Amino acid sequence: MDLNLNSRIALVTGASKGLGYATALQLAREGCKVVINGRDEARVNGAAERIRNETGAEVVALAGDVGLPDMPAKLVQQTVDAFGGLDILITNTGGPTPGNIDSLDEAAWQKGIDLCLMAHVRLIQTALPHLRKSRSASILTVTSVSVKQPIQNLLISNSVRAAAVGLTKSLAIDLGREGIRVNSILPGWTETERVTELMTARATTNQSTVEEEMRRQAAETPLGRMGQPEEFARAAVFLVSPAASYITGVMLQVDGGSYKGTL
Repeated sequence: MDLNLNSRIALVTGASKGLGYATALQLAREGCKVVINGRDEARVNGAAERIRNETGAEVVALAGDVGLPDMPAKLVQQTVDAFGGLDILITNTGGPTPGNIDSLDEAAWQKGIDLCLMAHVRLIQTALPHLRKSRSASILTVTSVSVKQPIQNLLISNSVRAAAVGLTKSLAIDLGREGIRVNSILPGWTETERVTELMTARATTNQSTVEEEMRRQAAETPLGRMGQPEEFARAAVFLVSPAASYITGVMLQVDGGSYKGTL
């Protein structure tokens, strides 16, 4: 299937590693001009270089923390300055501090809100004037399957990402008449550095090993394994592409069937 992505301009945040990197790589393979963002300058520059070498695509690396109030506007403007416009916005962020109601202070909650809700809001707000000029504008928020089925010890993530899903659905309704599609992917357990960190914390708590915790978690999915970043990326790239032109307001679980509900 031709996704009709050649020469489209995409900004992917949180893309120096993990799900964001895999998605940026897949967009580049489809012929997009891609801007990737990450907090660590050396890491995001290295990621951009790897994508260029593998795909031959035009890739720009921008360092910055999207959880900071002024950073989203800077990233959007730098993307437009680099490529002259914007067609695709993928808002992906890191995860907030793990913990429960007794261990998380107000500073941790505020940081989680800035990272997992307001980063989406600020990126979308500043990108909209440019997306409105595109003939195939698409926004994808990356959230978590935890909005359907809360994950133990991830109280901030469970709470704040649910708000990001509410934002996504509301914007799909508000922007549909303008031809701007807005969707979200709810990834389940996928083999990324973030998941390794969470499994390491579990192993410490349970006095087990990271490998054992990974096996236990994988066993809870019908497919019996964790996902791979490229499996997420293929779904993401389809959703933002013109090939998915009649899909908006969708919260797509890419979780190996781990969510057991029917709604």
